[in-house]
Amino acid sequence: MGLFSKITNVFSSSKYGYTSAIILCAGESTRFGENGNKQMAQIRGRSVCEYTIEAFENAKNIKEIILVVRKEDVSAYKDLIAENGYSKIKCIVTGGETRQISAFRGFRHISEKAKYVAIHDGARCLVTEEIIDAVLKEASIHNAATAASRSTDTIKLIDERGFVKRTVDRDYIWSVQTPQIFDTKVYKVCAYNARQKGIEATDDTMLAEKAGFKVKLVDTGKENIKITYPSDLEYAEYVIKKRFGDM
Repeated sequence: MGLFSKITNVFSSSKYGYTSAIILCAGESTRFGENGNKQMAQIRGRSVCEYTIEAFENAKNIKEIILVVRKEDVSAYKDLIAENGYSKIKCIVTGGETRQISAFRGFRHISEKAKYVAIHDGARCLVTEEIIDAVLKEASIHNAATAASRSTDTIKLIDERGFVKRTVDRDYIWSVQTPQIFDTKVYKVCAYNARQKGIEATDDTMLAEKAGFKVKLVDTGKENIKITYPSDLEYAEYVIKKRFGDM
C-alpha cells in the first residue's frame, strides 16, 4: 500500500470504528391516510426517504447503509439510488410484518467489520449529521444510545376509565426518537434474547432494556419528528426551508 493510500485510509476512517446504518422504510403508513406511502411523500420536490438517506450518506462516521423496504417498493428504491448516486447503500432488504422483524432482517446484512449499528426510521427525514454523530459518540461510551427529547408537557397517568391517577414528574419523561445506536455485539444479544423469549417491542431500546442493558438518552431536540400524518409534511417543509432556504 502506497503512502497516499495510507493517508487516505486514516482520514476516511471513523474514530468510533466501522458503523453500519439500517434505515427502516418498510412500514405500511396506515396512519398516513389515503395519500399512500409516506416514505415517498414529497417535500419541496424530494421524497421523505431521500432526505433521510442523504443525512446518513453525508455522515462521515457512517460507512454503509442497509435499506429495509416493502417488497413492492424495491424497484422504486433502486431507481432512487441510481438517480441520486448514493455510494454507501450496500443492499436493499425486504421488510417483515413488524418493525422488529424488519430491523432483524437488516441486521443480518451488516458488515462483519461493523463495531456499531445505527437503526433509524426512514420517516424521520429531519435527522442531521450532527444528531447521528451525537448519538454515536454516546453509544461508543455506553454501548447503547438513542436520540431523544425532554418532555415539555405535563404528563398524567390514567386508569382504565380515562381518569387521572397521578401526575408524573416530567423531569423524568422523554420522547424517544431514532437513530438508536448499539455496539454490534450488544444488539446481537438483544436480538437473540428477543427471539428466545418471544419479546415484541416497538423500538430497539426496548429490546436492550429487556436484555438488561442500559441505554443512554441523548437530547437532540424536537425537530427530529417522524412523519406520521400528512400534516407533518408541512412542519418538515418549514424546518427544511429554515435550514437550507429556497433551494
